[in-house]
Amino acid sequence: MPAKHSSSLREYARKRDFRQTAEPRATKGKAADAAPRFAIQKHAASRLHYDFRLEMGGALKSWAVPKGVPFEKGDKRLAVQVEDHPIDYAAFEGTIPKGQYGGGTVMLWDTGTYENLGSSALKDLAAGKLHFALAGRKLRGEWTLVRTRRGEGNEWLLIKSGADVKPVAKKADDESCLTGRSMAQIARDADAQWQSNRPAAKKEKAHATLHFVEPMKATLVADPPAHGEWLYELKFDGYRALALKSGSHVQLLSRNEKDFAPRFPEIVEALAALPVREAILDGEIVALDSQGRPKFQLLQASEIGAQRPPLAFYIFDLLRKDGAALAGKPLHERRAVLSALLRDAREPIRFSATIEGDPRRLLDEVRRRGLEGLIGKERDSRYEAGRRSRAWIKLKCVQEQEFVIGGYTPPEGARKFFGALLVGVFEKKKLRFAGKVGTGFNATLLRSLHGKMRALAQEACPFADLPEKKQGRWSQNITPREMKRCHWTAPRLICQVRFAEWTEDGKLRHPVFVGLREDKDAADVSREVESFPGR
Repeated sequence: MPAKHSSSLREYARKRDFRQTAEPRATKGKAADAAPRFAIQKHAASRLHYDFRLEMGGALKSWAVPKGVPFEKGDKRLAVQVEDHPIDYAAFEGTIPKGQYGGGTVMLWDTGTYENLGSSALKDLAAGKLHFALAGRKLRGEWTLVRTRRGEGNEWLLIKSGADVKPVAKKADDESCLTGRSMAQIARDADAQWQSNRPAAKKEKAHATLHFVEPMKATLVADPPAHGEWLYELKFDGYRALALKSGSHVQLLSRNEKDFAPRFPEIVEALAALPVREAILDGEIVALDSQGRPKFQLLQASEIGAQRPPLAFYIFDLLRKDGAALAGKPLHERRAVLSALLRDAREPIRFSATIEGDPRRLLDEVRRRGLEGLIGKERDSRYEAGRRSRAWIKLKCVQEQEFVIGGYTPPEGARKFFGALLVGVFEKKKLRFAGKVGTGFNATLLRSLHGKMRALAQEACPFADLPEKKQGRWSQNITPREMKRCHWTAPRLICQVRFAEWTEDGKLRHPVFVGLREDKDAADVSREVESFPGR
């Protein structure tokens, strides 16, 4: 019996044979509690064009824009309205087989959320004029869609409203916001093209080539949100990692795409044994203390010659499973599939379970047990690759974050190798001094870290604001005289630091070294500032 489709998606379903294409089926999505999404897909069909899509009424209202989005105020581009697409299409990237409607290569060019600046999106659409603001990976600003009087009502103009925006660079124009691939790479990989008509033996050998997806990030907040449906998990004190499984081949990558597989072979072996042909999983690698608590310091034990602690890979999200793209589905649906997949997973793989209860009481209990905090996620949130979203929040019990090492002071007294680390954060691409970190080291760590810093030695001070001068006097943090004694390093090493608070002049109070980080790029390290959900 044929499937029933939403009335607005009947034309979409009529034009496609879902036995031949991996495009999402014509099922109407639930209305999202969060801001509605937009997606722009670069589409090489009979002619290259851009498909512009806005979520409303449980579907994606869609326009084909032959010349792409305008960037200068008042500039206009023809936009031809096409059939509505299902919500899941907002995460589709791959190839549509020849002979199918729209056959060719599809890149997810940009995605994010939008705000309708009129009265009601559906009413404005019916009236023929939509004014909206986009908040995407590549595009941020205002645009307007206006229906023309020509033709049968499907011809519109996409007009740049508000201020000009910087045009997208040529390189970025041919780069997926989901996987970073070019159109040629997507066409070559064909990893989202339906292949079930192949014999089983050939299908098993023809594993898709999976590509790194930049992990979604959480926003630091001061208090739990007062409204909305939220799911809470423990905030783990470890390395964020993405696992890509294709048959028996497994990649384990850090959030800056470093290879973790040689360092954590037991995790790779357990991932290879999962009962799934193809998957992309998001989680955190942690080292456990004697009470089973994640401790970041223990992750570096093997590197400095200490005994290797027990490990766990807590997995909390599933972005792809056996050819199906799941990033566009609601979080609770993704986690239901993930929970079933990991039901019989062997150690050290674990499912990051949801913690039930009032988040304020949960935080008190987390703090009592000496854990780092909680992660809250909107129940219906989609996976926004690479974005620091307010749909995911983090609530910390301790003050702790990453800092860039820019130098060190000489040792004093009985200490060897160095006295204190000089650390900072980037602000507008400039490294700003945040303070000295002189505790948290043992002799082995002092020697190891000193060797790493010497390999990055440089003559020039990397901090833009040293020495500091305030109210006509030199700051007591680093004086010109002390500057002459300091050793400077290229700002590449990142350390985790626990501290009591930030002072009024932007320095760390009572900082303690926790460990070195390998899963983040130095240029991405900035001061974490708590926001208030306002929900």
